[in-house]
Formats: sequence, structure tokens, C-alpha cells
Amino acid sequence: MAPRVTTVNLANSPGFPVLARAMTGLAERGILAYLVGGFIRDTLLKRHTADIDLALPELELDTVRLLADELGGSFVTLDEFNKIARIVLPWKDGRTWNLDFSSLRGAIEDDLRERDFTLNAMAAPCQPSLAGAGVFPLIDPLGGVRDLEDRTVRVVSDRVFGADPARLLRAIRFAAELNFTIEEHTGRLIRQHAHLLKAVAGERIRVELIAIIKAPGTYSWLTYMDKVGLLAVLFPELNESRNVEQPKEHYWDVFNHSLQTVAAVERLLTPGPVRSRDEILSPVPWSADIESHFSGPSAGAAPRGALLKLAGLLHDIAKPRTRTREGDRWRFLGHAKEGAATVETILQRLRFSRREINIVVAEVQHHLRPGQMGPDGLPSRRAIYRFFRDTGEVALDTLFLSLADHLASRGPELDKHGWEENARTVAYILKEREKTASTVSPPKLVDGHDLMRLFGMKPGRELGGVLEEIREAQAAGEITIREEALAFVRRKQGLAQGE
Repeated sequence: MAPRVTTVNLANSPGFPVLARAMTGLAERGILAYLVGGFIRDTLLKRHTADIDLALPELELDTVRLLADELGGSFVTLDEFNKIARIVLPWKDGRTWNLDFSSLRGAIEDDLRERDFTLNAMAAPCQPSLAGAGVFPLIDPLGGVRDLEDRTVRVVSDRVFGADPARLLRAIRFAAELNFTIEEHTGRLIRQHAHLLKAVAGERIRVELIAIIKAPGTYSWLTYMDKVGLLAVLFPELNESRNVEQPKEHYWDVFNHSLQTVAAVERLLTPGPVRSRDEILSPVPWSADIESHFSGPSAGAAPRGALLKLAGLLHDIAKPRTRTREGDRWRFLGHAKEGAATVETILQRLRFSRREINIVVAEVQHHLRPGQMGPDGLPSRRAIYRFFRDTGEVALDTLFLSLADHLASRGPELDKHGWEENARTVAYILKEREKTASTVSPPKLVDGHDLMRLFGMKPGRELGGVLEEIREAQAAGEITIREEALAFVRRKQGLAQGE
């Protein structure tokens, strides 16, 4: 069937001025390059991309290096053996563009047949004579336009995943980011080749996995990944939780509860404008600052919301190993602490950054804390102080993980009154956080030198412990001035001497 589109208009793309400069520089050297891949796809979808891929008949790295100098960009060799290079180009509009250069594998049609998915297997010849109008002929031998219109991810051939198993996750990533479906035959090929994911470097897995969990609908895509066998390869430790029964308060087994926790996280992080449509979210604290916290990047790490989904998936990973029977009830003593250690091992294997690992591990380690702070009512000031002291920068994340855990435990049998009470407790803790901001790191009333000089204490663990007890007492409102702090130490010494 003839393609529906025979040209592509690049003139309105923000990256077209950059592309035009590059194609002119290549043309001056007698090189006809082809624009390939994602830039064409995203132009047709009216999406922005900062990546421009160019394929040349015979790429010479020195040519790209000279072009980088002319454009005012930085030259980077990505693969010297296969001659793949990049120009990182800051542009006058404040954006930074990546121009990636590779060698054609035969004729352009042959090259496109060696790519991954039809939506990436389109090209346009970079003829400077066409730059004025910005309209270029579209080379689409595999029906990429058709699949864009049908919102479908389809492999270009049955060899795709064998040639590069990282494409197994890339298929899921494209579908998740674009809100596409995966074509049925492509899905069968993913299932057939899922075991090959074991051979993919952790660094590559991390990039694709973060993109998947950043996208909307993570729960649905994790469920799909489980269906085609990818989830078990990525997280064999999670596979152990299948059919692991839980106490009667839980609607699902451990495995399905873990997936449902991801869905609950996504629900809790629903953006402000649409939250009012969900009655369950009405008692949950929300503000522009909270939304910004979860949507924004975290100093070199993935967005907090994405990492919270990952923590939701893995938070009960140690339950199968810690499960014991007490009477007619299952117990999972120590599963949070042991789970944190397991999660650290998993994320190290997948080459997550140290900061990302610290965030997710802390959330898993402390996910039970919010429910333990006030078993008979609202938590005390001392309990709130200890929670924020121990959880630090993941305090807000941990509170929302606890809410997601609650939602995913009861499922369709959720007790509305109990849920609202839990949400109100979290709201109370956050309000108290504002009041106790100065007591989480309270101003020093006394220091170690005071205790050594006035009470003869020696440097060491005992002295540090007394200082921490003073800070806790400050947070609880029991000590407010220096004299009260000194009296507190005298009482402790008197008790110690009495003993």
C-alpha cells in the first residue's frame, strides 16, 4: 500500500535551523546526508526532541570534528570502531542539541531495514536546495507513517531483538512515552526473546527502565512486561513473591500487591487540575510544592515520582523470605530492613546512580514508619521529630508510599473511614513539619564542649547520645532554653549516679 505521506515539513520544528546549518556544512564537503529516526517521527507527531540523527554514506570522524568547530559545538566520539560521533551544540534559543552521526549500512532503504521499529525507520535526504521551504521527500519503505497514524509499535523484522536485546525494553518505552500499543506479532517476539535481556548492560537497562516508569500508565506497562516475561528477568527477586499469601487485611498476594502499589502511587500523584474528580484523593494533602517535588528532577537523579513508583514496586520484596506463621496470622517481621538491603543490590546491578539508590532504599526501609508513629491517635511531636530526622530528604516520599501501600492493601474492599483517617494523619504530620522545621535541626542550647566542661563528660558515644536526647526534648517542647537543657543533663547524671 502506498504511504499516506510522501513528504515531511521540517520548517516548523525548533531544530530545523540547527539541521539546516549542519546540512549546509556537509553539502559544502560534497556529502549528502540523510535525516533518520526520531527527529522525523517526532516532527510528524508534533513532539519536541533535542536529538537529530544523520546518516552519511561514509562517515569520517575528522569531518564531524571540523563541523563541530564550525558550528561552535563540542565533538564527542560515541563509538570509534563503528564511527559514530556526536556534536553537542548549544543554540541561541537556550536549548542544547545533540547531532548524532553514523555511517549508512548500504543504501538508505537497506539501512532503514536494519533499524528497530517502523516508527524510527523513516528518512529524508538533507538537500540544502530544499531548506528554503523546509519540505523534504519522505523515505518510508516499511510503513512508519501508517504505524504512527495507527499509534502502533512494530518491529521492522524478526531479527530486531536478537540483534540488540535492549530493544526489548525500548519497545515498551516507546509505547509508554507515546501512548501507543505494541503490535501483536511484536509482542510475541518480545516474549520469545525476553531471556536475552539478561545479557544487556545494567546502564542501558536503567535508561530504558527510568523512561518507562516516568511515563504515565506505569502499572499497565509493568503488567504487560510481566505478561511477556520481561519483569521476571529484570527483577527475579520480585518473582519470588508470586502467590505469597498475606494477612486477611490484604486483598492481593504480595506480587500483585506490589504492582497495585505502583498504580496507587500514580493515583496519589495525579496532577492538581484533575484531582477533584477522584473522591479518594480529597483528604490527601496536596499543594504546588508537593506536585513540584514529585514531578521535578532530584539533583542528578530521576524524578521523585518515578523513583517512588519504583519503591512501590519493590517495597515488599523481602516478604517471602521473612514470612512466618503465628497462630492463624502471617507475619513479615523485619521485611522493610531486609528489603532495603535487597533493593540496594538490585539497583546496583541495574547501575542506578548512588543518589537514586539512596532515595529508593530509604523509602523502602522506612515505609512502615508512618503507620507506627501514632498507633493510638495522632503522633506526638517527639515521634514526628524522629521520623523527619531519620528519613531526611525522603520524608514526604515515604509518607506518600505509606498511603499507596494502604490503598494497595485493601483494594476494592477499602474502608473509606480508615483511609480518610490515615490521609488526615499524613496531613497532620506535614502541617507539624512546618512547626517543627526548626526542631528537626534545632538551635543548639548546649554543645559538647559545655557537657565536657560543666559535667566532666568525655568525647564519645555517650556524649553524642545526651546531645541527641536534648534535641528530642526540644522537639517535644520539653526544653526551650539553655538552663532547662543543663537541668536535663543534671537529672540524667543524678539518675546514673543513683544507679
